[in-house]
Amino acid sequence: MSKYIGPVCRLCRREGEKLYLKGARCLSPKCAIERRPFAPGQHGPDAQAKKSRTSDYANQLREKQKARRIYGVMETQFRRYYSEAVHVKGLTGEVMLQLLERRLDNVIFRLGYAENRAHARNLVAHGHFLVNGRRSKAASMTLKPGDVIEIRKGSLNRTYFKSLPDVAEPRQVPSWLSRDTAKLSAKIVQVPSRQEIDAKLNEQLIVEYYSR
Repeated sequence: MSKYIGPVCRLCRREGEKLYLKGARCLSPKCAIERRPFAPGQHGPDAQAKKSRTSDYANQLREKQKARRIYGVMETQFRRYYSEAVHVKGLTGEVMLQLLERRLDNVIFRLGYAENRAHARNLVAHGHFLVNGRRSKAASMTLKPGDVIEIRKGSLNRTYFKSLPDVAEPRQVPSWLSRDTAKLSAKIVQVPSRQEIDAKLNEQLIVEYYSR
């Protein structure tokens, strides 16, 4: 599966806000948005100063790109989530975000088991997690209510996972997830509502983009 391997700080600068793609660095003074709060490019801040009013299409495109970058998915895969959401009862934009939130890599990140989604994707790819007792290496796996996530016994002896309870404990877990830090296990309680999804996105713009 293809993935973006370029500098992620450029993505935050392009969207003009923190997307929290580098974990703790995003909360430090080293954050690119703090140091260079303008879009990347050879013309620097002067290009933004001269920019005219953006069109509706541009706003829709930027919102779609921002969502893709937050969840770390490529265009073909993101479009597939939209197509799936269209055929599910409910608001298309909200359903699409619910599908993205229930990706295995995102759930691992939400549980505090990884510093960011890219790190979570790497942990999943190395087979450190079990879903309902079965080893899963598919970061894009969509979880459903009742699914149980555990760390593989063979991975518990690794230094990273030995210190994980102390690292994960301070991290707040959304209400649609249930976490047992001592046992390093978790359960999907329910499908997240829009209020429980803290991504700063206007999903209606994304729906309008694909509905053109």
